[in-house]
Amino acid sequence: MIEIIEANLEQLDIVQDIAQKTWPIAYKDVISSAQIEYMLEMMYSKSALKEQMEVKKHHFILAKKANEVLGFASYEFNCNSVGKTKLHKLYVLPETQSSGIGVKLVNFLSEKAKENHQSIIFLNVNKYNPAQNFYKKIGFVIAYEEVIDIGNNFIMDDFVMEKEI
Repeated sequence: MIEIIEANLEQLDIVQDIAQKTWPIAYKDVISSAQIEYMLEMMYSKSALKEQMEVKKHHFILAKKANEVLGFASYEFNCNSVGKTKLHKLYVLPETQSSGIGVKLVNFLSEKAKENHQSIIFLNVNKYNPAQNFYKKIGFVIAYEEVIDIGNNFIMDDFVMEKEI
């Protein structure tokens, strides 16, 4: 049985480990290996994760089965707009994808968002990332497109997807 728990600072190394295992596989056909490496350092270094949790007030959740963490998500209430929760990250170990873990993580954060008087969950997903099909399947729709300069001559060419809760 999958259990969703809230992560603490001491568990951010688990988040980092899952990102290191999933990103090269998830993005190999979407962005360059140089951009993968750059973004992993930018978003998943210990200091970046700690800042996200402590300063930016991102909530991290872990999906556990027995004593093994199989995936994680992070989200932020009232991001850019009151009543909107941003799903910043959602990654599940490649060998456990399509087993319902991602849905459980989204459902958990949806309940937390409702408890905090949020009406919409939104996220960014690369336009060429097949994960957008997962999000469409669980009720997200494309709201608009966005190109973000992330530095080092790299961009994120994304769809912003939303789901009412």
